[in-house]
Amino acid sequence: MNLVVLRGTLSSEPVDRQLASGSTVWSLEVTSRTADGVCSAPVAWVDPPHPPRVGSGDEVVVIGQVRRRFFRAGGATQSRTEVVASSVTPARRTADVRRALQRARAALEDDAVLTDAQPG
Repeated sequence: MNLVVLRGTLSSEPVDRQLASGSTVWSLEVTSRTADGVCSAPVAWVDPPHPPRVGSGDEVVVIGQVRRRFFRAGGATQSRTEVVASSVTPARRTADVRRALQRARAALEDDAVLTDAQPG
């Protein structure tokens, strides 16, 4: 199962884009501290149920999946690895964060049950 839980600070304001398909994508840049220093991860939130209620400097918890996408730019094929968010929650909203983490845990447990049930 491809599941990411990312906690960090928004290093810039969320930016929205309209795709040709009519979908809305919010782009966020989340910076986290690690044992090796600081790292940033691009986050794409496609058609969220509401615009992000966060801004630059806010701490957030992102739950989603890692995706690598390919695109053409400048006549060459390029790629980008990003987190595709299923939820973005302000870290200060602890009850909402707890519920989002419980949903992620349930998805992991469901996947483990399905994997264990497969012949192999």
